[in-house]
Amino acid sequence: MSQILSLFLLALAVSIDNFSVGFTYGLRKMKIPFKSIFIIACCSGLTLLVSMLVGHVIAQVFSSDFAESIGGGILIILGLWILYQFFQPDKEKEIITKEKNLVNFEIKSLGIVINILKKPMSADFDNSGTITGVEAIVLGFALSLDAFGAGIGASMLGYSPLFLTIAVIVMSTSFVSLGMVGGVLLSKKSYMEKFSFIPGIILIIIGIFKL
Repeated sequence: MSQILSLFLLALAVSIDNFSVGFTYGLRKMKIPFKSIFIIACCSGLTLLVSMLVGHVIAQVFSSDFAESIGGGILIILGLWILYQFFQPDKEKEIITKEKNLVNFEIKSLGIVINILKKPMSADFDNSGTITGVEAIVLGFALSLDAFGAGIGASMLGYSPLFLTIAVIVMSTSFVSLGMVGGVLLSKKSYMEKFSFIPGIILIIIGIFKL
C-alpha cells in the first residue's frame, strides 16, 4: 500500500464522523456557515497535529521498526473498537435521523464536550439554529477526540504531520458540507447508519499493512 493512499484512507477514517454530524444538522434544517465549518475542520486538524507530535516523541524511544509495529497496533485496536461498537448485540441501533452517539462512555471532567459528542444538537448553545463562534470551536474539538489516538499511531508509522493535518482539514470541511446537503436531500432515508463500521475496517487494514 503506497504511503499516499494509506494517508488518504487514514484521513478519511478520522474525518468521516463529520459527515454524520453534518447530516444530523441538515435533517434538523440547522445552519453551519462555511466559516464555522472551517473552524470545526481546523480544530480536528490541530488536535491531530498535537497527537502526532506526541507520537513523534514516543517514537524516539523505540527503534523505527518497533515504533511502526506499535503504530500499526494502535490503529488496529481503534478499528476493532469501532467494529465492536457497531456490532455489539445489546446495542440499540439508532437510525441516522436520531442524534448520533459518537461515544459510549462518560468523563465528568470533560462534561460539555462529551454531551455534545452524544447529542450534536446540544452544540447550539443559544438555540439560534445556527452554529457559530464558540459553538463551532467546541463542536470541532468534540469531534476530534477520536482522532487523537489515530494521530499518535500515524506519527509512529512515519506519516507526515503536515500533509495528514491538511488532508484531515480538507476532508472534514468536505464531509460536514456534504453531510449538511445530504441531510436536507435524504431526510427520509435511514440507511446511512449501516455504513458507520467503515472507518474501523479502514484503520484495521492500514494497521495490518504497517505491522
